[in-house]
Order: sequence, then structure tokens, then C-alpha cells
Amino acid sequence: TPTMGGVLVWGALLFTLALAAILHRLVPSGFWHTLTFWSRSETYLPVATFLLAAWVGLVDDFYNVRQRGAHGGGLRARHRLLIYGLIAAVGAWWFFDKLSWTTLHVPFAGNFDVGIWYVPIFIFVIVATSFSVNEADGLDGLAGGMLLSAFTAYGVIAVVQGKFDLAAFIAVIVGSLAAFLWFNIPPARFFMGDTGAMGMGVTLGVIAMLTNTLLVLPIIGLPFVIESGSVIIQRISKKLRHGKKVFLSSPIHHHLEAKGWPEPKIVMRFWLVSAFSALLGLIFAISVWVAPVSVALALGIFM
Repeated sequence: TPTMGGVLVWGALLFTLALAAILHRLVPSGFWHTLTFWSRSETYLPVATFLLAAWVGLVDDFYNVRQRGAHGGGLRARHRLLIYGLIAAVGAWWFFDKLSWTTLHVPFAGNFDVGIWYVPIFIFVIVATSFSVNEADGLDGLAGGMLLSAFTAYGVIAVVQGKFDLAAFIAVIVGSLAAFLWFNIPPARFFMGDTGAMGMGVTLGVIAMLTNTLLVLPIIGLPFVIESGSVIIQRISKKLRHGKKVFLSSPIHHHLEAKGWPEPKIVMRFWLVSAFSALLGLIFAISVWVAPVSVALALGIFM
């Protein structure tokens, strides 16, 4: 089965960006002129990190196919984490220096200026999200369906927050993921590969920071948290308990396989969990964002 299917997603993104930019230059005014969604504050960083991580993933996939790298299986896990960290550091610098962003929103408590601490927090979020998405990419359609739910939820959040360029960017990803998933459902006709998992994992974390919904991300991406959590628990158990395992295999979807669950059953149930968790996170994010805005508007009208 061919791999590197993630090229479909970032290839569609590049094509759409290029087409929108060309129309913006060729058409002097009107709908087609305003169709571009290039924006310094909303899309420069997620586009850059997406493509950078996707290219690194493409190299990893190439090494994997050619049986190069660590035991003929591409980049080692620690090398991937290092690359995630470097990409995240670039993103953190952009937020902190170019956008002067040092504020984190805590639901029902307000905004808190964390100063320089924003940089390590940003790096941790991007690395953790990327690692989690990469771990989930292990069964036909599993990561693709979970990512579809998560990005859809963030697309709605971007619209509610008035970040329409970011929402358009997310819409391209969602459309590309849907097309990819059409051919990736069990039995898959091609795999996502690291070029998709790494690119979309990094981007999901960046979008969470751009929408200032860091604490909502674990709800929207709950299945990813479960996947990476099972890997961490397994490794800690093996180190501290002299090789004893908590799961038959990790990530947890492989544990369920070892228990005898058919692959489509695992995928469908993870999709259901991801759909409900994305909806729950969306409701939570909108209630936190819309309610204060509505109150402020109402006070402004009546005063």
C-alpha cells in the first residue's frame, strides 16, 4: 500500500494558496480579489509550520520506504521530538517577538500575561500535539478521522472569534482531509505517512495557540491525549517495573487489536469518541468566548 498520502493535504493547501494569490493580483476588485487568506497575524505561521513539518515528514517517509535511518525505519522517536521542538521554537519566537503575544486565556478566569514563559509553554504544546497525532497514525483511517473532527471544531472556533483568514485556512485542510479519508478508510488504498501526521500535528497545536484555546485543546483532541498517554504509561511502567507492561501493546489502538478487536471496529469507535469530544470542546470554547462578548455588547447597547 503506498504511503505519503499526506501530500494530498499539503499539496491541496499549496495549490489553493497559489490560486488565491494569483486571483488577488489579476483581479483588481470584487469577490475574487478578496478570496486570498494570506494574513500576517492569522495564517503566515500555520502555513509555514505545516509545510516545514510536512517536508521533514516526507524525508522520514522516504527513508522508511528506502529502509534507511534507525533500523531501516526512518527517523528515531527522539529525532522527531527534536525536530518538533525546533519547529515549535520558531513558532514561539514568531508569537513572542513578531506578534507580541504573551497572554494565555483560562476559561472562566480571564487572560493572564505569562511573559517569557509563553515560549516554553508554546514549545511544549506543539511538541505534545505533534507526538500525539503521530502516535495515532497506526490504523487505516484512524488519525485522518480524528483530525477531521478536531480541525472542523477549530474552524468553527475561528469563525466565532472573527479570524476568517484562519477559518479559510482550516477549511482547506478539512476539505483535503475529507478527500484523503475517502481513500484511507479500511482497507486503505494509501497511508497518510509522516508527511501528513507531522504536518497536521504541528498545525493543530499552532491553531490552538492562535485561537488562545490551549486549555480546550485536550478536550477537542481527547483521543490523541489517550493515544499518547498510553505510550507514556507503557514506557514508564517498563522502566520502573522491570519490563512489566500495562497494555499488551501501545499505543492503545494496538492493545485493542491484541485483545481481538477488528481494525474497523477500533477506527469507528475512535471516530465516535473524537466527534463527541470535538463537539464538547467546541461548545465549551464558544460558551467561554461568546458569552462575555454578548454581555459586553448588551451593556454597550443599553448604556
